[in-house]
Amino acid sequence: MPSPDCFPSTLPEVFSRAAASTRGRGLGMIDGRGRRSELRPWPEVFRAAEAAAGRLAAVGVGAREPVLVGFGNTREFVELWLGAVLRGAWPVAVSPPAGVGSSEVHVRRLDAVLAKLEARRFLCSDAMRREAETHGLAALRDATVTAAELAAEEPVSFEAPRPAPEDVAFLQLTSGSTGVPRAVAISHRGATHNPPAMVDAIAAGDDAFRAAVEKGDAACVSWLPLHHDMGLVGCLLNTILYTEDLWLAAPKTFLGRPHTWLQNLAQTPYALAPAPNFAYQTCVERVTDAQLEGCDLSSWRAAMTGAEMIRPETVAAFNERFEPFGFDPAAFRPCYGLAEGTLAVTFDRRGDGVRTRPVPGEDREVVSVGPPVADTEVRITAPDGTPRAGGEVGEVRVGGPGVFLGYHNDPDETAASLVDGWLVTGDLGFLQEGELHLTGRTKDILIVNGQNLMPHELEWVAESVTGGGGTSRAGAFSIPGAGGERAVVVVETGESDGGRLGELEREVKVRIGRALSIPLADCVFVRRGKLPKTTSGKVQRLELRRRYLEGDLERVEAGVS
Repeated sequence: MPSPDCFPSTLPEVFSRAAASTRGRGLGMIDGRGRRSELRPWPEVFRAAEAAAGRLAAVGVGAREPVLVGFGNTREFVELWLGAVLRGAWPVAVSPPAGVGSSEVHVRRLDAVLAKLEARRFLCSDAMRREAETHGLAALRDATVTAAELAAEEPVSFEAPRPAPEDVAFLQLTSGSTGVPRAVAISHRGATHNPPAMVDAIAAGDDAFRAAVEKGDAACVSWLPLHHDMGLVGCLLNTILYTEDLWLAAPKTFLGRPHTWLQNLAQTPYALAPAPNFAYQTCVERVTDAQLEGCDLSSWRAAMTGAEMIRPETVAAFNERFEPFGFDPAAFRPCYGLAEGTLAVTFDRRGDGVRTRPVPGEDREVVSVGPPVADTEVRITAPDGTPRAGGEVGEVRVGGPGVFLGYHNDPDETAASLVDGWLVTGDLGFLQEGELHLTGRTKDILIVNGQNLMPHELEWVAESVTGGGGTSRAGAFSIPGAGGERAVVVVETGESDGGRLGELEREVKVRIGRALSIPLADCVFVRRGKLPKTTSGKVQRLELRRRYLEGDLERVEAGVS
C-alpha cells in the first residue's frame, strides 16, 4: 500500500487523476427503498463538476471565499461541492431542510453561519429559499442560488488557482451542541493525507483488502450525511482518491429502513462502511431475519465505528445478531477522529475487532480506538499541557498533517484549540501500548456530590433499563441546586402506559444510585426523536439542558395509568 505521501498533495491534483481514470468506478445512488440506480464513472462526475465550477464563476463565486452547499446526499451536492473546490472557492457543506416546515431554529442557524463566514452565496433547493422567506431572513434568501438557476447559467472560463498543500481546501462545520457552528479550515495537505492514512490502517490487518484497494475493487456503502466529516472525508474523498465505487443513500433511508444498508453491503465485494455506535444498535433492534434472507455479510471487510463513544455491549449484540449472516466480528474497526483533525486521528490496525481495557483507577472498561494514523502523534496531558505518564487519564492533544488551520473568522476559538501547533481536542483518554482509549470529554464532566462523572455513564445505565441506545437515546446533564450540582437524565421512550413509566423511572434512579453512588434529581421521559442531536447522532446535552431549564421539553408523564 503506498504511503500517504505518495499521493497528490492538493485536491485539484486528486480530482484530475480521478477524472482521467479508466477503471469504470464511480458514484452510484441508493433510493429510499434501498434500490441502486446507475453508477456514473468518476470521469463523468468530474466533467459535471468542471461545468459547475464554470457556472459558479458565472454567478460571481470567486476564489478563496466560502460558499454554502446544502443539497444533502445527492449527485447535485457532490458535483457542486467538487465544482466549488475546482473554482478555488471554499465549499461549506450544510444540512438541507428536513422537509416542508423545516425547523426555524435550523434555518436561523444557517443565517447566522452565513453572516459569521461572510459568505455571499448559498447553493440550495427551492425549499430552503422558501424557508428563508417564511422566516423573514432576507440575507439568507438573497444569498440563495437554486439548482435550476445554476443549471441555466452558461459556464464561463476562469483561471484555475494552483493551491499549495498548506492552503485552505474547504471549510467543515462543527456539529456542536449550541450556538453558531464553527467553520473548521481544512488544508489540502490534510484532505489528501487523511483518507490514505485511514486505508493504510485498515489494510495493515487484511492483505486481501489491501490488494482490492490497489486494484479499485473495494467499495464504500454509506448513508452518512455528506455535511458531516465522516461522510465527506471518510466516504466521498476516500473513494475519489482511490477511484473506487461509492454507493450513497440518504440518512433518512437508513433511519426508515436500516436493513437496506446491510442488504447493499451484502452485494458489495470488499465493502467498507463507517457508522456511529447508534447505527449498529439500530440494526440490532430493527432488522429482521426475513429482511436479510439470502444476504451474506462476509463481504463487509471494514465496519468502522466512531463519531461517538463505542459501547462494547452494542458491538457484542451486533456480532451475535449478524454472525449467522456471515458478518465477521473482526471486521469492526474502532477509530477516533474529529473535524479539527480533518477526520481520522487514531485507527485500529490489528483487525481483531473491538477490544477493551479497564480505565485506570475505575471499575469500567472502554474500547481501544487504535494507535495514531500515519505521521500523526497523540499526547495525553494535564489541563496546562504538562505530559501525563503512560496509562494516566488526561486531555487528548493531536499533532500531524491532519490538524486544522484554525476556525474561519474566529481567532479566539482558534487560539484556545491550537496551542503551540497542537490540537486541544477537549476529549479525555489514556494511552496503553501505543493505543488510545477514550474516557469522556472535558466540557461534559458533571460534578455531583464531589464526584467527577461523565454524562454517558448515567446515559448508559438509563438506556440499560429502558432498552434504548439505538433509536431511543438518553441525555444526562447537571443543574444547580441548593447543595451543589444535581444530575438529571432525559430518556426517549416508546412506552405510553403511565404506570409502567413510573416503574421505569424508579428503576433508573435505583440503578444509577447503585452504580454511581449519586442521587438522581430528575428522570424525564420524552417521545422517540425528541432529544436534540447533532448530524452524527450525538445527543446535544447543552441544548437539552437549556430546554429542561426553560420548560420546553415535551414530557411523557410517568406514574398515571
